[in-house]
Amino acid sequence: MAVPKGYRFEIPFDVMFPNGLFLIGEIQPLTEYQSQEDRARNRPVRPRTDEDGLLLFKGMFADPSAEKDRDKSVSIEFAAKVQPVPPASVPGVPFTPVVLEGLTVQPRAEATGQAKWVIWSIRATGMRAVETPATGRGGKSNAANTDAPKSAAA
Repeated sequence: MAVPKGYRFEIPFDVMFPNGLFLIGEIQPLTEYQSQEDRARNRPVRPRTDEDGLLLFKGMFADPSAEKDRDKSVSIEFAAKVQPVPPASVPGVPFTPVVLEGLTVQPRAEATGQAKWVIWSIRATGMRAVETPATGRGGKSNAANTDAPKSAAA
């Protein structure tokens, strides 16, 4: 069985990041390499695109489920028509919890000297805020739950 070169495997967010994912910093657009000669001639910086012509962006994320310290910081690319906008940050939390949409991974071989290993290139199409579970019974909040016992003072 042959897998086409450059094939990206879809993976559910909860499988890849079982303890969630946190945005560190900002989402930045990726640009094509520009030589010193290009800069000296004031040539415009061109945005990088993927094979489908979508613009590429990059963000740094914290993965609390990573087993090794070196894997706790994850760089993720986004392929989209416009720059992804992170959800509003949560007050009192230094990082923004997010859920990635359209998550795919692609294996890539890395080598240093005799050592060789596989790393995963992670890409998404967008992100959204983490849905907070509703409190109370039946998905309703306690304030709106009419089955909640009334206090004696009321």
